[in-house]
Amino acid sequence: MSEQIDLNSVMGESFGVWKMGADAEMLRIVSSANIACGFHAGDPLVMDETVRTAKANGVGIGAHPSFLDLWGFGRRTIQGESPEDIEKIVAYQIGAMIGIATRAGAEVQHVKAHGTLGTQAAADSTLAMAIGRAIAAVDRRLIWIVMAGTELERAGEALGLTLAREIYADRAYDDAGRLVSRKLPDAVIHDVDRAAARVRAMVEDGAIHAESGKRLKVKIDTVCVHGDNPAAVGMARAVRETLDKAGIAIRPLREILS
Repeated sequence: MSEQIDLNSVMGESFGVWKMGADAEMLRIVSSANIACGFHAGDPLVMDETVRTAKANGVGIGAHPSFLDLWGFGRRTIQGESPEDIEKIVAYQIGAMIGIATRAGAEVQHVKAHGTLGTQAAADSTLAMAIGRAIAAVDRRLIWIVMAGTELERAGEALGLTLAREIYADRAYDDAGRLVSRKLPDAVIHDVDRAAARVRAMVEDGAIHAESGKRLKVKIDTVCVHGDNPAAVGMARAVRETLDKAGIAIRPLREILS
């Protein structure tokens, strides 16, 4: 069992006058923030505000690149993108986040693919390698948050990147260790106490717990609570308190993986 772990959440998903999530509250709880880069949500003003608030709270800053899909919030299946184009759109978004962070006197710590880009790449080695090559091309010091036991992890290992293996507090897993489709019932967990207890069990076991009861041994460096879940703030707080009580300290990725 790890004695310390990162707690991450998605941030900066507002757009113009449209507001999403309770970022200010979440940034007082989590240790790393995955900040939307404008392709599924977010804009330069929102990115700047989120970066500055994260920095003020000592929270690690990450780029959260997506397919170009504002209409579908990055959760629609996008077909036909070549690996080369995926590299370009991911590099573009990382570069945008680095520019915003540098202007704010902050540093980008990590990259995590958003939504369908991440879930498709978890099962598609070609797509996973394209994301990994983009990260390596921009800055090999960036930590790549990947779903443990998937093609994302294998691509990162093949490219020699620093990886943070992730589990989700609020998503159900199938027997292959992949996220259950949001189109299926009970794919998203809303019960705060259930989520917190489940996270503690997975971290202590060093294993993903599938809905069937199957356990898949994996390395776990970080836990994600989705910021757009209506129960997000309460869930993140409950997860943190539960891990604290178990003697598992919450720390940003740079501290854990250094």
